[in-house]
Amino acid sequence: MFEEQGNKIAEFESVAERSKRVNRLEMCIGREVRQLRQKHNMTVTELADLASLSSGMLSKIENGLTSPSLATLQSLASALNVSVTALMRRFEERRDATFVAAGGGLKIQRRGTRAGHEYRVLGHSLGDEITMEPFVITLTDKSEVFPAFEHAGTEFLYMLEGRMDYHHGGATYAMGPGDSLFFDAEAAHGPENLIETPIRFVCVIVYSAERK
Repeated sequence: MFEEQGNKIAEFESVAERSKRVNRLEMCIGREVRQLRQKHNMTVTELADLASLSSGMLSKIENGLTSPSLATLQSLASALNVSVTALMRRFEERRDATFVAAGGGLKIQRRGTRAGHEYRVLGHSLGDEITMEPFVITLTDKSEVFPAFEHAGTEFLYMLEGRMDYHHGGATYAMGPGDSLFFDAEAAHGPENLIETPIRFVCVIVYSAERK
């Protein structure tokens, strides 16, 4: 009896997973169709006419509310001057994720390490156009202040613990838990005064992949 119930539960979960996968495919196709239509500066009515569909059906497809048949996909692909597989490319794309447990993160060496700044990288994203580097940085009473960092890109700080004065481009910001700072990283910046240690803050650096 228990085995039979277990099989039914497994079968239900399998059906649910298949349903979720189909729904995700519908949403991906819908987003791709909408973006291609907008790229060609076409209205819903114009694309519907070219693909021999009703405007209502096209609207449902774009919103992921229906599963288009292969014939419908072929008509849409032809009207948009792309292949059928191009309409499903977002479904096939790999989407990576990085999980770092509390207190984790790889300890690495960066420019401020010799000044007693501890860097733990929380992930790393390498794209064709931009690179993103998130860190959690820890400063102690033994850390040195260094308000003259300069590098390409944009930087975002979010304070978790402690208090410090942070310098950027001739201005000084008093920062405590919950405070944040978003700035152009090409201007001189860095901790100016360590007021209450230990200091921990999240730092996210984003820059063009061409300007590493």
